[in-house]
Amino acid sequence: MNKTVLITGSTSDIGYAISKLFAANNYDLVLHYHNEEEKVKSIKEELEKEYGITCTIIKSDITKEDEVKEMFKSISKLDCLINNAALAIDNHYLDKTALEFSKVIETNLTGTFLVTKYASKIMKEGSIVNVSSNNAINDNNPLSMDYDASKAGVISLTHNFAKELAPKIRVNAVAPGWVLTKSVKEMDPKFLEEEKNKVLLERIATPDEIAKVVYFLASEASYINDEVIKIDGGLR
Repeated sequence: MNKTVLITGSTSDIGYAISKLFAANNYDLVLHYHNEEEKVKSIKEELEKEYGITCTIIKSDITKEDEVKEMFKSISKLDCLINNAALAIDNHYLDKTALEFSKVIETNLTGTFLVTKYASKIMKEGSIVNVSSNNAINDNNPLSMDYDASKAGVISLTHNFAKELAPKIRVNAVAPGWVLTKSVKEMDPKFLEEEKNKVLLERIATPDEIAKVVYFLASEASYINDEVIKIDGGLR
């Protein structure tokens, strides 16, 4: 019987890369989404056809506890959880409203807490990987104070849940730097070149490179627990 992984935010570029890698390794998938129904249906069809695994798609607003609770009524078995869903609203702090700030915190931090809370009720053993950010550690951005704070909170949740859920469930986090997602590709080329020059490897990561570390932590790193792995190419 295949193992099962739940991936939140599965329609994002990183979420898709993670989903594809787990599917390629014979995991059945539970693909969470919030808005992009047609896209998640297309991902489901593609991965089931290519890899012969089973994909279940579930819509949920992970900032709402009743919706998260309802989501888990449809999941009877879970071996891995990847908390990938996230929101960023980049603007100057003087222009950032309390509503925008709260929305980012609720999605990235509260959402991660709620999904982990209910996943832990049905996981007998296994692994949880939280997608944080290098912005939470040493590459803060004044335009994304809310995002940076939320991702720092995800790291704190990682440490707390690792202690609470041991020894049966491992909990780790990854902290990516710049990743070539659709939104990043649309940024000002001059700005991206400046950011790339800060990286020792002198390039920006691909979603597949993030997915490989997530998969390793979730499925292969059986003695790694309570850790945060930076995936930023090294910074100057």
